[in-house]
Amino acid sequence: MAVNETDRRTEPVQVETRTSRGARLTDGSQASPRALGPQGPPKGLVDASHASPSGTETLIRLSGVDIHYGKTHAVRDVSLPVARNRITAMIGPSGCGKSTVLRSINRMNDLIPGAKVTGEITYHGKDIYGPGVDPIAVRRYIGMVFQKANPFPKSIYDNVAYGLRINGMTDGLADRVERALRGAALWDEVKDNLKKSALALSGGQQQRLCIARAIAVEPEVLLMDEPCSALDPIATARIEALMNELVEDYTIVIVTHNMQQAARVSDATAFYSADVDGAGERYGFLVEFDDTQRLFSNPSDPRTEDYITGRFG
Repeated sequence: MAVNETDRRTEPVQVETRTSRGARLTDGSQASPRALGPQGPPKGLVDASHASPSGTETLIRLSGVDIHYGKTHAVRDVSLPVARNRITAMIGPSGCGKSTVLRSINRMNDLIPGAKVTGEITYHGKDIYGPGVDPIAVRRYIGMVFQKANPFPKSIYDNVAYGLRINGMTDGLADRVERALRGAALWDEVKDNLKKSALALSGGQQQRLCIARAIAVEPEVLLMDEPCSALDPIATARIEALMNELVEDYTIVIVTHNMQQAARVSDATAFYSADVDGAGERYGFLVEFDDTQRLFSNPSDPRTEDYITGRFG
């Protein structure tokens, strides 16, 4: 891994780390469980008794995860826990595999020809890649918001109602749509124009609409792949504020290139990097995973310090 040499130590990047829920990083009793919809999760998908040895519930756990695209070994040996009702950030330079890892958590990589995930990814202790597990059921409870807002060419109302309808959640449909739009902090801006095309909304509104569409079906987890990368600072601040509200009800994993954003919104941070093996093949790997405040103020790996101080990346 190439690192720019310098004769003097670069001062760490100045970031204001999230402290409002710092105690929740060590005290699992403060994390309130959330029901997985009125029917609960599909039978065989979840073992709700699973908890980490420390007593703090680990909702999702990656163990020795390797990801291939055909013959390319893109990500190697990633292991980390994702705690319930916390925000976990993934940072690192381009091409280090953080988005690839994120997509593996709800089996989105299944849609890419030649993609293969080995190792183990558990949700409530159940391997989501295990035999008999329906990937559609996985995505029902582990939703995703993409880098670029992708509203359907439908009305605002029909965008939010889409997932509800295909999942048969049509009882009180209008109330469910309103609840999702309120949850995404969008209701007051669109309540008088629900029949308006979603494509007429601003970029920030479209991204919040996509969040409303994701939470309408009552998932337990939200994966966010650089949700603010195409937004202006004002829209970005609104999405970040929204994440701080949503984490009371959802577990959030976010990929971001913005270290300051990771510091502002997350409780724990995973730093990924990339290297080239003896055969000249580039691959991504996890360097360090820790409490966000500790990772940014006192990283345990010199490669993490080099990245957050700007010496490479």
